[in-house]
Amino acid sequence: MIRLEKRQERSATMALLSPVIAVALMLVTGGIIFAMRGLDPIAALAVYFVEPLMSVWSLQELVVKAAPLVLIGAGLAISYTANVWNIGAEGQLTMGAVAGAALPLLFPDWQSPLALFLMLMCGIAGGMIWGGIPALLKNRFNANEILTSLMLVYVAQFILDYMVRGPWRDPQGLNFPKSMNFAGWYILPSLEASRLHLGAIFAIIVAVALGLLMAKTLKGYEIRVLGQAPRAGQFAGFSRKRIVTFCFLLTGGLAGLAGICEVAGPIGHLQPSISPGYGFTAIIVAFLARLNPLGTLVSGVVLAISYLGGEAAQISLGVSDKIARVFQGILLFYILACDTLILYRIRRVGAAHGH
Repeated sequence: MIRLEKRQERSATMALLSPVIAVALMLVTGGIIFAMRGLDPIAALAVYFVEPLMSVWSLQELVVKAAPLVLIGAGLAISYTANVWNIGAEGQLTMGAVAGAALPLLFPDWQSPLALFLMLMCGIAGGMIWGGIPALLKNRFNANEILTSLMLVYVAQFILDYMVRGPWRDPQGLNFPKSMNFAGWYILPSLEASRLHLGAIFAIIVAVALGLLMAKTLKGYEIRVLGQAPRAGQFAGFSRKRIVTFCFLLTGGLAGLAGICEVAGPIGHLQPSISPGYGFTAIIVAFLARLNPLGTLVSGVVLAISYLGGEAAQISLGVSDKIARVFQGILLFYILACDTLILYRIRRVGAAHGH
């Protein structure tokens, strides 16, 4: 029989190397999966991980897909550092998109830079409100925030589906479930002849700002203390309820910003599906970054490659479009496994007792 025994102290070197080890193990496992399907593992991995980096168009698309992952992942890194487990960022992204889309759909003729600003603010507010619900339930009734935030994802998706099939369906859309296209100041500024939009700048600013928050401010210290030693934080006068509210509003607002940037950027309208699962993938982004907001700039790109690689593998290798989720799941498994072995050592119980 074996058991996990907590280490007296964890290795700082292994803590830094574990994301690299997790990625390497993911590549090995991916190669085995491709080989089992009768494909050359080296060539298949090259299609998946190298091809997305080989053209200007694919590099631009990589940034487009990385932007929402960094926005949400940086916020989740803060939450998870505080042991606040928001699993519902996908729903907060969805409600941010719905709330932000209200302006271009209800006031399409109002064209002004202020309209763009207010659209973004509505998106942030929508995500914050949706994130505030599990925070309220946690603080008021001690409801499990993992369950409440996750269940609200499906409520948000039903609301989006109802709006695009009902009140906000485009009358000129040939009965397809979509809103009318956004136009003018309701479209995010982008590079000419590309899909690279303002959301990428927002992602960089947010990652840097939250990195500074954690490293240089009292709020960052409060988050770390309540996450690592809750009792010590209470003795220091830090409020657990305030941190729960802060983390959910922060992450919800950033997810809402990612949502409105998606529909006002690459998509250009509301539709039943506006995200390939960015809110869930951002969980992996946060852990791969070692819960460091600045690190999400790198881990967000790594996970964005998995989306582009999945599309390339589907076209070139004929594999399922779900292959990206497989690689993401494998990566998360290895990240958590590495973290577990950093904190715990494996002991044989029988051997310890002389059996």
